[in-house]
Amino acid sequence: QVQLVESGGGLVQPGGSLRLSCAASGSIFSINDLGWYRQAPGKQRELVATITSGGSTNYADSVKGRFTISRDNAKNTVYLQMNSLKPEDTAVYYCLAEVRRSYYTGWSNYWGQGTQVTVSS
Repeated sequence: QVQLVESGGGLVQPGGSLRLSCAASGSIFSINDLGWYRQAPGKQRELVATITSGGSTNYADSVKGRFTISRDNAKNTVYLQMNSLKPEDTAVYYCLAEVRRSYYTGWSNYWGQGTQVTVSS
């Protein structure tokens, strides 16, 4: 099995910063793409940022220039540095990993349990 554990969420004032982490563990042969998604109350889950195994990144327009996604392949961990936070960034943030569990298996997507980010004064 594969587990993704997020950390780093919390309450922050507008204009503040947070850094989210998501560590993957378990039966992992290889990790391809990693990503962060978020879901606000009453809204659908939406993409925030993704990063490929080669380090190419993609961001939602709403977070470009404010958020930075990165990964540490040795630690099977993905990060999301969030700066200049706005109240509209308030949501539960989930990480997603595309994982191959062995040489003989294909790729599967795994989700973390989510971490709450609240931006409020």
